[in-house]
Amino acid sequence: MKLKAPSLAIVTLFCSFAFSTNAEKSSNSGATNDWKILFDGKSLDQFRGYKKDKPDPGWKVEDGVIKFAGKGGDLMTKGKYQFFEMALEWNLPKGGNSGIIYRVAETKGPAYHTGPEIQILSSMKVGGKTDAGSCYALYAPKVSNLKPNGQWNSVRLVIKPGNHVEHHMNGQKICSYQIGSDDWNARVAKSKFAKWKEFATVDKGHVCLQSHGAAIWFRNLKARELK
Repeated sequence: MKLKAPSLAIVTLFCSFAFSTNAEKSSNSGATNDWKILFDGKSLDQFRGYKKDKPDPGWKVEDGVIKFAGKGGDLMTKGKYQFFEMALEWNLPKGGNSGIIYRVAETKGPAYHTGPEIQILSSMKVGGKTDAGSCYALYAPKVSNLKPNGQWNSVRLVIKPGNHVEHHMNGQKICSYQIGSDDWNARVAKSKFAKWKEFATVDKGHVCLQSHGAAIWFRNLKARELK
């Protein structure tokens, strides 16, 4: 049977929608349906300071945004995460340095003694192991898509069962690795992290937004568990 043009257009549209929906489900395979909102634009109820009961005064909520003026310690989630997906947006209004440190344990040292870090920086290039989007000092971004200072960058951190980790930034996967693999262990052994025996050994830990002396803003923070 020959379809008329309007009917053919409707069929094509339906098929495209179905394919898009299935692809989205496939990309989120293993994810629970419920996102946990970590920041509602109003309060820091889901956070406290690293090794502290409350956030440092330098972390404030203004205009629906978490803003850090540059003084104080790291801001840390109250909850702990093992296999999960976290989404957020960050903005360095004047440039500078920060990070997202995951699977953190509260020890005598700083958060980065136990947790690997997604670097936040005002520069980014392919191959830069300490540039924005990198797994700091270990794995460089394979894509350079940093927005200028003062604009928002979106990030997704995905840690799947088996310790496969992906960094996504501004809609593109920029970095991936497997914690505990031969490649990972070789890189750690050649880095400054080799002297920190607890580095990347925490199965389930907090996530820290790093204090590094620069003004940094965050918004739209949420997380969900992966199975």
